[in-house]
Amino acid sequence: MRLRFAPSPTGHLHVGGARTALFNWLLARGSRGAFVLRIEDTDRDRSRPEHVDAILNGLTWLGIDWDEGPYFQAAGVERHRADALRLLDEGRAYRDFTPRDEFERARDAAVAAGKGAVTRLSRELAARVSGAEGARRAAAGEPFAVRFRVPDGETSWRDLVHGEMRFANAEIDDFVILRGDGTPTYNLAVVSDDADTAITRVLRGDDHLSNTPKQILIYEALGRPVPEFGHLPMILGPDGKRLSKRHGARAVDAFQAEGILPDAMVNFLALLGWSPGTDEEFLSRDELVERFSLERVLKKGAVFDPAKLFWMNRRYIAGMEAGELGAALREALERDGVARDGISLGEEAFARMVTALAPRSRTVAEMARLARPYIGPVREYDAKAARKGWYRDPARTVAVLGAVRDRLESVPWEAGVLEDELRALAEELGVGAGKVFQPLRLALTGSGASPGIFDVLLILGRERSVGRLGRAVGRIAEES
Repeated sequence: MRLRFAPSPTGHLHVGGARTALFNWLLARGSRGAFVLRIEDTDRDRSRPEHVDAILNGLTWLGIDWDEGPYFQAAGVERHRADALRLLDEGRAYRDFTPRDEFERARDAAVAAGKGAVTRLSRELAARVSGAEGARRAAAGEPFAVRFRVPDGETSWRDLVHGEMRFANAEIDDFVILRGDGTPTYNLAVVSDDADTAITRVLRGDDHLSNTPKQILIYEALGRPVPEFGHLPMILGPDGKRLSKRHGARAVDAFQAEGILPDAMVNFLALLGWSPGTDEEFLSRDELVERFSLERVLKKGAVFDPAKLFWMNRRYIAGMEAGELGAALREALERDGVARDGISLGEEAFARMVTALAPRSRTVAEMARLARPYIGPVREYDAKAARKGWYRDPARTVAVLGAVRDRLESVPWEAGVLEDELRALAEELGVGAGKVFQPLRLALTGSGASPGIFDVLLILGRERSVGRLGRAVGRIAEES
């Protein structure tokens, strides 16, 4: 089995393209076939090298490796042109010298006259120029388009997703395969490229359904083997309409920047339009390769739910080994501009912080934001938490935090001891433990929410904890 992914470098790799690439890759790996990557860069006005890089980087991040390529469609233009001229020589295509404005006037007149479908209008207009005259005008350098001569009958195939598909050829106009400037159109170039690389199975989105009968006709006219075709359901937004930017659709690299893990993204994409046949939602790459089949690809559109992606990512984070997650967090911090020597935690404290923050983080990027108070100084205190926990009774807060600071300067720095000492202190002060822990939390992290307070103390260590308490007491005294 030889499959391909053929993105156009007119933008970054988005969710729909990534899902198509993944399904092709899973089939190729599951069948021990080949996965071919082709960049369809013949749209010179919109294709950009940076988009090529973004597509390749997106696939690499997802772990979707390719066996051949990347091939570039623009490199095959001469072959495309030769295929078109061959069809012209064999009478399966014809020259069309009709100017666009003349064709549009004739079409509008035909519709106005009530002739209904005008699918053969191009052929009628082109027939006004005899073969000999057309050859003479072409030899003189006059530009012309080459149109494929659609035969009578119908075009059918058994779609790998939708089953039997049939199109009446009478509803297909004689479409252009070579433009007046000598450049090939999409349908010709795709067929020529897929045939040249011996692609046996074409799996792509439902939006290509109308192209398939045209491409099958070109395959047959060229005498090349016709691959199997399968068309994947569209990805929809929560409102049931095609996924777009208004639904929060983003490029794959944007999800990477947000801290989505590649394994979570692959798992999520695999379930967009495919079912394993069970209620399972978490499947490894190896399991996906082993179990993926087109028989379980859904015919209806799949809804893209960002909330589920982030939920799934949180589960993946929770299941990562501490060392692996720590490395991912360091990379995220570096992307945020935090150098490794700017992290004021030893290895043991850093590992403890990772373990404490993992259950609270939907993404690695979110974990990096939560890590800021631990790896560097607290610059601001949450105003709402301060009003509620510090400034209702500033004098009492200063007394409590001062007592906590004094106690922490001498006790053994162990979780059990710290808990016993601070709970005992609360009893001595005649307040509930929360009246000690919550002001302390704000003093240590700048926030009213954090991992367990004893984890926070162990992460920061004695010196930094005592120092932060002193700064908090000073701040409260200044502002009271």
